[in-house]
Amino acid sequence: MDYKGINYDIGTKTLKGKITREVFDAAMVAKEIAIIKNELHCNAIRISGLDIERIGIASEAALKLGLTVLFSPALHYDNRENTLQYILKGAEAAEKLRRQYPNIIYVTGCELTMFTAGFVKGQTGMERIGSIFSPFSMVKNLLGIPRTYNKRLNSFLSGSVTEIRKTFKGQITYASGTWEKVDWDLFDMIGIDHYLSAFNKAIYAKEIQKYKQIGKPLLITEFGCCAYKGAQDKGAMGWAIVDWDKNRPQLKGDYIRDERVQANYLNDCLSIFKNEKVDGAFAFTFATYNYIQDDNPQFDIDMASYGVVKMLPEDKQPGYEGMSWARKEAFFTLGELYKK
Repeated sequence: MDYKGINYDIGTKTLKGKITREVFDAAMVAKEIAIIKNELHCNAIRISGLDIERIGIASEAALKLGLTVLFSPALHYDNRENTLQYILKGAEAAEKLRRQYPNIIYVTGCELTMFTAGFVKGQTGMERIGSIFSPFSMVKNLLGIPRTYNKRLNSFLSGSVTEIRKTFKGQITYASGTWEKVDWDLFDMIGIDHYLSAFNKAIYAKEIQKYKQIGKPLLITEFGCCAYKGAQDKGAMGWAIVDWDKNRPQLKGDYIRDERVQANYLNDCLSIFKNEKVDGAFAFTFATYNYIQDDNPQFDIDMASYGVVKMLPEDKQPGYEGMSWARKEAFFTLGELYKK
């Protein structure tokens, strides 16, 4: 693959309205990105989150190390008008960096039909998730029945790209959900968030082949798994085992921590990507900063994290290299796979 990458969160808005990473220390960010390059052997990184200034700081740290950056602003749970203005603001920030560091790719949003109001039925993120992943909707998608939300999405993307190209002079892509039928003529590269699960296991590689036939570079902008038994079957919904309404967030049932599940999943996916000659892949994710590990399985929220490192409680810090986290099995597996 040309791009061996990982996702890196600078702080993203959650369904509950909070931010996944409240503390942002530029020195720590630079140290983490150096570890991503030197120990995970990544040559690319997708930097995403809400604060565009933070994305710029992290991106410059990565660019200075020679990494290719997917500059990926994410204004989740807002309307189309605000999202467009936000995307254009991000393009301006990315262009300022691109003038000095050419290896930067702009990501025109992420799974907008789910994260942005106005494309799919539902006022909240959870309502739109319910609409998109209802059995009726999924059957329509499998049967190839045209969905009206794709027409609205492509109209939005067309207008966005036209405006972005007035400012940003590098390559442009979009991080799409597999349910979205994007007009890829608009973009320089194809980007899909493609999670392997029990639901799509039989057609997972075939879906990649369909994108490859379009004839443009193909990036898997997200793929990943949580660290508990059975998580490999849940794919992109593995996170949904946490009850955040409790005074102290806890798991909704009895789950068994298993880091090997996560490591094996990354190995399986990357093997498929190699066979299908994917141009780049970005594991999801380096760390989920608000999912803390706990020795009590009931409160071990890290089980629901896609991070290849686990966030440690304060009484177990400092962790690896003085950081607030420790490496998981997936960290070592990904590093060995990317080293080859």
